[in-house]
Amino acid sequence: MSEITLQTPATLLTHWQGHRDLTRRTIEAFPEEGFGQHAAPGMRPFQMMALEILGMMDYQLEWLRSGKPHWEDPDPDQKLPSRAEILQRWDKQTAELAETFPKVGAETWLTPVDTPFGRMSPFKSAEYLIENEIHHRAQGFVYLRELGVTPPGFYERGDVTEE
Repeated sequence: MSEITLQTPATLLTHWQGHRDLTRRTIEAFPEEGFGQHAAPGMRPFQMMALEILGMMDYQLEWLRSGKPHWEDPDPDQKLPSRAEILQRWDKQTAELAETFPKVGAETWLTPVDTPFGRMSPFKSAEYLIENEIHHRAQGFVYLRELGVTPPGFYERGDVTEE
């Protein structure tokens, strides 16, 4: 029986970019006021969730570039960016992700280190960040429905079709 590789950094990147595209369209679907104000009891508005995803992506990108994880807690007094500013930052990060992934060596991907989120490799961290993004996007879908907006189809990602 021949061996197959199911997940490589290249396939992980394609998968992640599909999720980032869908989350971007979710952010775009929000009415401006609902983006920063609408929340379920005890939960944050989607604006805060999007900022969390952006912060975690900054963390992941820095780790991939330097080979060392470095987490900084967000400034609780920061001015919250608008939806347009978040989308602009989102696009910049998405391009940085595409540029950074191919430059990371195999040894770096698989070497576990101590992180603020437990001991893990950059590869496992990327998987965790994707799962976190999916989780928050699902919360955003509920908020959109509460606001009377139909969210984008969760299956509408560029990475789900086979060639």
